Amino acid sequence: MHERVLDHLVRDFSEPIKDPVWKNIVLSRALLHLVELPAFQKLNGIKQLGPTYLVYPGATHTRLNHSLGVLHLARRMILHLLTNGGMLPGSAPGGDWRLSLEGVKAFLCAALLHDLGHYPYAHSLKDLDLSSHEALTARRIAEPDISAVISQRVETDPALVAAIVDPQLPYDGPEDVEFFRNLLSGVLDPDKLDYLNRDAYFCGVPHGTQDVDFVFAEIRIHDRGPAVTEKGLTAVESILFSKYLMYKSVYWHKTVRIATAMIKKAVLLGLKEGILAPSELYGLDDGEFYARTGAQAFPPFALIPRVARRSLYKQVAAVALEEGNSFQASLLNLDVRLELEARLADEVSRLTGMSVPAHALIIDIPEPIKFEVDLPVIGAAPGPGGGYPESATVFSPQMVRGFGGSLRRISLIADVDPELQEALGRIGPARILEQGA
Repeated sequence: MHERVLDHLVRDFSEPIKDPVWKNIVLSRALLHLVELPAFQKLNGIKQLGPTYLVYPGATHTRLNHSLGVLHLARRMILHLLTNGGMLPGSAPGGDWRLSLEGVKAFLCAALLHDLGHYPYAHSLKDLDLSSHEALTARRIAEPDISAVISQRVETDPALVAAIVDPQLPYDGPEDVEFFRNLLSGVLDPDKLDYLNRDAYFCGVPHGTQDVDFVFAEIRIHDRGPAVTEKGLTAVESILFSKYLMYKSVYWHKTVRIATAMIKKAVLLGLKEGILAPSELYGLDDGEFYARTGAQAFPPFALIPRVARRSLYKQVAAVALEEGNSFQASLLNLDVRLELEARLADEVSRLTGMSVPAHALIIDIPEPIKFEVDLPVIGAAPGPGGGYPESATVFSPQMVRGFGGSLRRISLIADVDPELQEALGRIGPARILEQGA
């Protein structure tokens, strides 16, 4: 059975695409039909890192670039597992793993199409009351133009592809969908390996670069998912620290956070006021998003072209997001945050005599991030779980948990009007972010 899979991965992948990160990406003719679809080509209109190009001008790479990279690494991962002794005996009920050709084809389709439902402007809309991009991707895969190519050209099951992308989707077919989900999303997954390398390359920073050849050489399959050898622990450490540094210096750079918060505030108010329906945001690329919001005379939408021309708000104050702070925890609710922003706008209006709209002030709280470490370690010293957190590494569970905490800060940003900025300074913004008004 594995011979058929290997033959497909080697013989059928003959269509080259040049890529600045991986140099040469090869596709099968069947997958090339998916790439040529308008729905996939639309990903070329969505910047991978949204407004990050305002800080790192090279960061204009797209979701399409990234998707091709994930496919490339997914194929390489399967090749390594089948040729380098990565399939461990007895790791599945009934014996060794047996990868079917149909299952591998579905996994590769999922790798290629995993961002098909992604929103414009990267993660600017992530906290809003919208369907997840995984759910939107799964729905899009089920539509006739894509499902027909998957079933007739690639010769695999569109339902399996959709279920690999969206973990919430049930699947009752013969393939082990959980196995493929674990391969596509985890500690050493092709998605993360591509975006860390690709984002670092286009931003011109060294932090995200990973040695993927070493990673794949040390990956094994055990207990329905990937594991790593004890030698490969350094690959996990590299990814953890690289992800931390990329969040610190790129993804959550102060200016990127300001731009992201402005876009989010505009869309949130548009949804609250009924100016936008959630469905109007589905399937848009960056240009269509800009046109859709720019066509409506809704004052908060003026924040979006301001971001595009880098006319950004300024950070007034920033404090640590404290664990156990009930007031700060209440601000995780967007409605509570909107209420406090409106009260602050009213207070500034009273102090200055100006009419300060609520969208002139934004409280920004980054979404929680996970530093995945749930990974079995082959050959590690016995521990409570035999996994990464219990193995010999400088990155203890406590340190890994602290990564997210040290990165997440709650900030108040506001329009650059000097009088407004001065009035906010008089109110005591840091105290407000720590204790409330």
